[in-house]
Amino acid sequence: MADGGEKGGDATGTVGKALRVLDAVSDFGRPVRFGELLDQSPFPKATLYRFLQTLTAEGMLAYDPDRQTYAPGLRLVRLAHAAWAQASLAPIARPHLDRLSADLGETVHLAQLDAAQVLYVDKRNARDPIPMFSSAGKVGPAYCTGVGKAMMAFLPEPDLDRVIAQQSFHRFTPNTLCTADALREELAAIRARGYAFDREEHEPGIICVAFPVLTGGQRVLGAVSVTSSTQRTSLAALEGHAPAIARTAAAVAQEATSWRFPETGTA
Repeated sequence: MADGGEKGGDATGTVGKALRVLDAVSDFGRPVRFGELLDQSPFPKATLYRFLQTLTAEGMLAYDPDRQTYAPGLRLVRLAHAAWAQASLAPIARPHLDRLSADLGETVHLAQLDAAQVLYVDKRNARDPIPMFSSAGKVGPAYCTGVGKAMMAFLPEPDLDRVIAQQSFHRFTPNTLCTADALREELAAIRARGYAFDREEHEPGIICVAFPVLTGGQRVLGAVSVTSSTQRTSLAALEGHAPAIARTAAAVAQEATSWRFPETGTA
C-alpha cells in the first residue's frame, strides 16, 4: 500500500513510515506535541496526523488530551519487553554481569548491534557511579565506543563494509576516529588483540575495555565492557581487568549459543 506526500522515497512503504513516526516520538524522550513532531517530520501535516491517529488507536502511542501530547503506548511497552526477553542477551547475561560488577566495582555494559548503531541492552553501575551517556535501552554510535568497535571488528567483511558506510563520523572529542580508514586500522588492531578500548572517544574522561561476545563460529552476538573515568583510574589499569571481562564474555556466549542463538538453523 503506497502513501504519497513524503519528501523523498521510502521503499519500506506504509509500515516503514509508521515506524519512523514511532521513532520520532520516542526520540524526544518526553511527551511531545503534534507541532513539535511536524517541525521535524518528512511527512505533510495530514499524513503525519493520520499516522499518529492510527498508532494511537492501535495502542502503540498514547495521547494525553489535556496536554495534547503523544508518548509511547503500553502496547509498545509490552512488545519491547517481549523483545528484551526473547531477542536480547540481557536475560542470559544478567548473572554474569552481576558477578563481574560485584568483583570489579566498575560500570559494566552489555550491548548489541542495532543496524549500524550500538544498543545498550543492560548496565550495572559502579559502586561509586559516574555520569555518562549510556543507559539500558539507549542507542549510541558504534565507531567511537568500545562495545561498538569490539563488535564491528569481528563482523564478516560484507557486513563490516555496510556498517562502516552508515557511520556518521562526527567528532565528539579530540580522540574520536573520524574517517573510515582510521576506523579500519583500529579494527584490525582490535582483531589482533581480541578486545577494544574507548580512549575518551565518545565522552571526555570516559574510558573502557570491551570484549566481543562471539559464538564458537565467531558470529558476533554482542559485547561486554567495563567502563570508568580518567579521574578515577587509567586505561592501563582498566586493561588489567581484561581476563575477567574475557571470562564474562565467553560465559555469556556459551550460554547464549546453547540456548538461544545456536550455530545451526535459522539465524
